[in-house]
Amino acid sequence: MVKNNKTEKNSGRIKLHRSFRRSYREDYERKTETPGLMAHAAAALRIIRKNWKIFLPLIGLIVLLYIILVGLMAESTFVEFKESVETTNKELVKGRLGNLGRAGLTLIGTVTTGGLTNMNDAQKIFAILLFLITWLVSIYLTRHLLAGHKPKMRDGLYNALSPLVSTFFVGLIVFIELIPIMLVIITYQAAISTEFLKTPFYALVYFIFASLMTLLSVYLTSSSIMGLIAVSAPGLYPLTAIETARNLVAGRRIRFLIRIIYLIFCLAFWYVVIVLPAILLDILIKGAFPVLKDLNIPFVPFVLLVVTVFLFVFISIYFYLFYRQLLDYKDDFYPVKIEPKKKFSFKKKAAKK
Repeated sequence: MVKNNKTEKNSGRIKLHRSFRRSYREDYERKTETPGLMAHAAAALRIIRKNWKIFLPLIGLIVLLYIILVGLMAESTFVEFKESVETTNKELVKGRLGNLGRAGLTLIGTVTTGGLTNMNDAQKIFAILLFLITWLVSIYLTRHLLAGHKPKMRDGLYNALSPLVSTFFVGLIVFIELIPIMLVIITYQAAISTEFLKTPFYALVYFIFASLMTLLSVYLTSSSIMGLIAVSAPGLYPLTAIETARNLVAGRRIRFLIRIIYLIFCLAFWYVVIVLPAILLDILIKGAFPVLKDLNIPFVPFVLLVVTVFLFVFISIYFYLFYRQLLDYKDDFYPVKIEPKKKFSFKKKAAKK
């Protein structure tokens, strides 16, 4: 790996905005050479595509474990979503929505309500553990692939889980930092039910309160998310990882938040491209063959689960690549270099003879 030469400002620990002393712009402005947003997302996909023999078994294993330990969303639950969409279509828009519109509403309702399954407490714990394992294994495999190694999926499962407890504690810190946003959600529901926001002055005060709480959570979690990546390194304690991540993100939060927003659009795009046709196909086939409705085949829930696991692997690699860019590595976004194949020439062979 080739690393850039760092200035003393970027290599040392940076403690800004932690006292009443003024922080000058030249003290916290940190230039980082990062590729564009599309190049960033394309690089994460390229790593998965070039190493599909590693990541495909990982996705399959996590999907299988999820089905066994947590379970799929029942087909009856998915049918309820579709029936509610049908009712909305008939009552509100008088049946003007076509199959595509109904499929889109079903997708939005399924994803936004956490439609993988209706989980109890034990299933939630298993789901969290599975996604933590996916996070750690994906980062471990990506780290070794970028280092020029040839890891196998089992290497990731055996070796990547040592910081599992540390990752859980960092995740707990992220949860605590999200409490201000949770307070906004709870108070908003209470304000709606009590008609508190109908008074313009109270609405303005609540808007200021909600904005400040949201900014506080965004400011805190922007560094802690990077801490989830830093803690994946073996032997790193949770608080040390958080401190390291804060030092890396200092002066770069806006750039990081822009990439998170772009990531959200990427995830929405993949759900629309893959899950929406699956829902549309399910509607068309079961509409043409009513016998299939009685079989209760969970086709759409299975596709939704596979896409969700795949996108979580993509998210892990996406964040890890940006983390390495903050460390000033140069070769992250072009990890796979394919040497051009030498063309066989009959003329050269004849000349040698």
